[in-house]
Amino acid sequence: MKITTFNPQIITKDAEPLVKLFEELGFEKKHSPKGIGEMNVEGIRMKDGNGFALDISVPDVDLPQDIASIRMNVDNFEEAYDLLVSRGFRNFYGDRIVERDSSKSALMIAPSGFSINLVQHIKDNA
Repeated sequence: MKITTFNPQIITKDAEPLVKLFEELGFEKKHSPKGIGEMNVEGIRMKDGNGFALDISVPDVDLPQDIASIRMNVDNFEEAYDLLVSRGFRNFYGDRIVERDSSKSALMIAPSGFSINLVQHIKDNA
């Protein structure tokens, strides 16, 4: 398994103040797809002039507070998922994996409480 991207992510119910804050810190919105997966997530990708990335995700679920997380893209989802589970991580969604034509993901919670949003982008090999 190879990690292809590793950056902070904030999962929130209100992205606007966070986007404004990070714009003031020099970040720019790069893209913001909406309607991702069953939870209708809006995913906002921001980058600064040094290439540092930040993701802000807004799922259609009731969050009691923001969740600071790590987004980790990998080239082999199953291998990474199994490794995290073997280390005591649990899938926030139960047994469900969020699958789309272009990606699969799961929010994995460590025994100590921090989270890793595990993602694999699916590339068309045709």
